[in-house]
Amino acid sequence: MADSLKTLAGLNPRQQEAILATEGPVLVVAGAGAGKTKTIAHRIAHLIGKGMAPEKILAITFTNKAASEMRDRVMSVIRKDVGVPFVSTFHALGAFIIKENARHLGLTKYFSILDRDESLALIKQAMREQEINPKEVEPRKILAVISREKGDGKNLGDFSGKETASYFGSLVEPLWRRYEELTRERQALDFDDLLLKILELWRRYPEILAHYQTRWQYLHIDEYQDTNTIQYTIAKMLAAKNKNLCVVGDIDQSIYSWRGADFRNLLNFEQDYPQATVITLEQNYRSTKTIIAAANQVITNNRARREKNLFTENEDGERLRLIIGLDENEEAQRIAETCNQLIKNGSRPQEIAVLYRANFQSRALEEAFLFNTVPYKVLGTRFFERQEVRDVIAYLKAALNPQDIESVKRVINLPPRGIGKVTLAKIFSGQAATLPSKVAAQVKAFQEVLAEIKHVTEEQPPSLVIKYILTHSGLEQMWREGSEEDRERLENTRELVTLALKYDSLPSGEGVWQLLTEVALVSDQDSLPAEAEQKNKPEDAVRLMTVHAAKGLEFDYVFITGLEQDLFPHQGREEERDDEEERRLFYVALTRARKKLFLSYAQTRTIFGSRQVNLPSQFLGEIDDSLLETDSETDGYSSGSGSTKGYLIDF
Repeated sequence: MADSLKTLAGLNPRQQEAILATEGPVLVVAGAGAGKTKTIAHRIAHLIGKGMAPEKILAITFTNKAASEMRDRVMSVIRKDVGVPFVSTFHALGAFIIKENARHLGLTKYFSILDRDESLALIKQAMREQEINPKEVEPRKILAVISREKGDGKNLGDFSGKETASYFGSLVEPLWRRYEELTRERQALDFDDLLLKILELWRRYPEILAHYQTRWQYLHIDEYQDTNTIQYTIAKMLAAKNKNLCVVGDIDQSIYSWRGADFRNLLNFEQDYPQATVITLEQNYRSTKTIIAAANQVITNNRARREKNLFTENEDGERLRLIIGLDENEEAQRIAETCNQLIKNGSRPQEIAVLYRANFQSRALEEAFLFNTVPYKVLGTRFFERQEVRDVIAYLKAALNPQDIESVKRVINLPPRGIGKVTLAKIFSGQAATLPSKVAAQVKAFQEVLAEIKHVTEEQPPSLVIKYILTHSGLEQMWREGSEEDRERLENTRELVTLALKYDSLPSGEGVWQLLTEVALVSDQDSLPAEAEQKNKPEDAVRLMTVHAAKGLEFDYVFITGLEQDLFPHQGREEERDDEEERRLFYVALTRARKKLFLSYAQTRTIFGSRQVNLPSQFLGEIDDSLLETDSETDGYSSGSGSTKGYLIDF
């Protein structure tokens, strides 16, 4: 009991209430910066302190970074000798459950997980086979339809039954069918299958579902507002026996409807569980009173939400500063100058973030930051998407699963082995015996390399496996003897060895599996630190990123740029927009800041070659004038050219 009471220390009354409500369904409505991760971690620690075995507790979130943070938080407040609860993302949970039950699904335990590019390659192959012109039908659109259907918990049979009446649906159905055949041939699953196959497994084998219901008796789900149909169904099925389901979320931060997220899952929680305990966390520990006041003023304009009112005991803080540029270049220049001044005044660059609604906005910002010699970093290409990293991973996947044809194709000529398309076709059609002796010897040598790699995975930790692949595949020598760019590739793949070190303590084979799972499931946000390391650039740089990418992050100083009508809120591709979701996105941006917010817009902006005059965003008009200051009222942040000082459009 003493251990369980320790978990309540330093928590506010509402957080304590959430921790103590251990039995039955619990909904925790947690405002931005209200300490929800801390609350979940302490709730898990409280359960363990009461005597619950850690292995009976499951916690699910959406990114590897968030799962890692939650795991670290839990381990910081429990005794190290009691065991570790299962903390995972939804997709990593799917990979774990499918691996444990692979034979029931006709899979090897070393099944491959296809990333989006690999899935797209199979869609394109299916289109070629069915003589569908990719210039007339966009392959990504086909894959997007399949992904959306799977996210709704539907398989090919469900789609075939009602969607094929339309022309586009009639195209999707046979392509989806062939796509399924190709993935089965490769003993592979795509990202969406990791969840869909769980439902297939549980519905076909109720005893397997019962096993996991008994195994995990206390279920926690973070960011519940971001769950889609299939994730909602998985959670409901897992919790059906014990009803000990604790979900944490905030409708006001639901910004992923385009990914299939449905905030109604949170809104309707009490309908699903009439006996649910509902607790609202409203005390913000991150931001100043001024920032919280502005955020509250904005979000109260939304109708589809649960009523709550953030408050904080932090200092009042400074007013939000409004920066106005004549065009996007002057807007960017003023932002860069202000960042420079903040840094000169003692702020660390990495505690400054510049957010934008659309990726194209980064061009002007980058130019201004370069001109003003402000260190910056754009959240861009992920570490695991780099060609050379994918090459090494493909070697590993091909070694463990020779049916993974895409991986085999990728590396069979890396380094060059003189194996052409005709040879590949014969290999994959079972006609390898007809190959000329010289070519057959090259194929055999490649297969022996794969066999050796597989053997090493069974004996050595992951970091040594990656080293082995680099040296014995010939990749290391090829890149070392190549161009400067090749040598940079070698440095990047060596960083993969460093990454693999964290799995070296796991049993042989299991560490490699966990590494491959991370490679397949890592998100844009997760890749930010790794990207910084592998680029060998200073970590201490101003962050430039979309508002979506900033979700879950926080900074001392935040710039929200391009606050113009039809840019933020964004007009959308089809002349339609969801103003409430756009407002939630703005709310997320506002609540990333700890000390100071800067809001900016350009009076004119060139988009797709045309210069247009802009109205300020409607969201600016939702913030009381008393919380805003303009250039004419400040002189401590920017040198400023003075061309727009004192100018403010009247809302």
